[in-house]
Amino acid sequence: MGATDMRKGYEGLHGLVAGELKENPLSGHLFVFTNKTRTRIKVLCWDGSGTWVCAKRLEKGRFTWPIGVEGEVKVALTSAEFAMLTGGIDLAQGRRKAWWRKNERGA
Repeated sequence: MGATDMRKGYEGLHGLVAGELKENPLSGHLFVFTNKTRTRIKVLCWDGSGTWVCAKRLEKGRFTWPIGVEGEVKVALTSAEFAMLTGGIDLAQGRRKAWWRKNERGA
């Protein structure tokens, strides 16, 4: 998701996931949020017994936020893309190969 109030905790981020993203916060997915300046991110995740909120603040530089479909507030990332995002790699400079990927419907 794009820029959000980084003061939000468990309940605030849970509300954003359920209300704005129309997703289930208890799905086990990682939900990643950033501030306007892209210097901080927070991750919300349910692990089956509780909710995690993790945060990272860059001392220098900015996260390069992935570009999604115009008009959408959410972008789906693979685990590798998430690792690149948090590791400081610009996802826009690379591109996803046209490999076959199993979608959520199993097709």
